[in-house]
Amino acid sequence: MVKKLRVAVLASGGGTDLQSIIDASENGMIDAEVVVVISDKKDAYALKRAEKHGIKTCFVDPKGKERTEHEKEIDSILEDNQIDFIVEAGYMRILAHSFIKKWYGKLINIHPALLPSFKGTNGQGDALEYGVKISGCTTHFTDEKVDHGPIILQAAIKVPPGDDRDKLADRILEVEHQILPRTVQLFAENRLKIDGRKVNILPGESWIDKYDVIPGVLYSEGY
Repeated sequence: MVKKLRVAVLASGGGTDLQSIIDASENGMIDAEVVVVISDKKDAYALKRAEKHGIKTCFVDPKGKERTEHEKEIDSILEDNQIDFIVEAGYMRILAHSFIKKWYGKLINIHPALLPSFKGTNGQGDALEYGVKISGCTTHFTDEKVDHGPIILQAAIKVPPGDDRDKLADRILEVEHQILPRTVQLFAENRLKIDGRKVNILPGESWIDKYDVIPGVLYSEGY
């Protein structure tokens, strides 16, 4: 029996990316399970999603604390739960260098734009305002700069005339829900090797051959 990767998810909002990992785990698509969901927001719907699936939840209040103090509490939860891998899924706080250094190579983020373009909290809106014809999403290892670390997977979608931010965000989100669990599975299979700014994906089966894809989406190598 394959030992399942023990995953922690950091989330601040609704948790639809979290849900994609939970669903992939429960459907046997990934050799991983979400063990704990941690949020800096007491009312984050991500926590409720986790509870519905019997997953441990932790609200770690950042109020009145130094960032390093707040993250020591998070780190303690990760250690206590023997976490192998951490996913930032809509986590809206910038992590301290000390935390990132400890977990580097086991900590990923998903961003709703084709990095290195349109970093920050409004990737979809910024891309639309800039007038792009192509947008998409990116998974990457987290490093000490925001939306900067080595890129793992990307997927690109067309931006038709008349698209608004909400429509674009929804279409990107649909693809996020594919490449995020795929990234988790690649890590679980030990197929991700960081080489400076690049992530080499070792040969293996492709999800393009195994699962349905969204028409018109361009998936990067490794998907």
